[in-house]
Amino acid sequence: MVHDAVKIGIVSVSDRASSGVYEDKGLPALKEWLARALLNPLEFAERLIPDEQAQISATLIELVDAGCSLVLTTGGTGPALRDVTPEATLAVAHKEMPGFGEQMRQISLKFVPTAILSRQVAVIRGQSLILNLPGQPKAIAETLEGLKNADGSQAVAGIFAAVPYCVDLIGGPYLETDDTVCKAFRPKSAIRAASA
Repeated sequence: MVHDAVKIGIVSVSDRASSGVYEDKGLPALKEWLARALLNPLEFAERLIPDEQAQISATLIELVDAGCSLVLTTGGTGPALRDVTPEATLAVAHKEMPGFGEQMRQISLKFVPTAILSRQVAVIRGQSLILNLPGQPKAIAETLEGLKNADGSQAVAGIFAAVPYCVDLIGGPYLETDDTVCKAFRPKSAIRAASA
């Protein structure tokens, strides 16, 4: 079976990790999850940058212009003074996609009451979907994948279930997921027949 190749931008926003104070865990967590979840051949464009609004915005524009149909950020979405990832993301948006942030907070609220302090946003710029994810690797996986019951059935849908169809609608590549990790949802009319 032939799968569309996809270029994904992954951005870890952290003053301390970008200056070498500690090892970044966001980029490895994003790569590991995406490699498990997607059947497509993947090319990653990775960036580790400080919490600087202008630099974050410029990085997002650069990745979109470089052909990334999906850009995921991690970090900088809380209420602290240096947390400016949502502002930087909204500054480059052509369209806002508020449902993604709402669902991420719903998932995180199952674990911590402070999830309401998270300010993740999702936007479309051109033919790219940009998603702000939480900073912790465990929370990244939970928000992308959702929550499962003890028997493995889906308890709460993760946000990634909606990503492939969103990317379809904005003219991006056809993303195909491993259903055991995250089953993508598309209307029947949008499901592509398997090609040999």
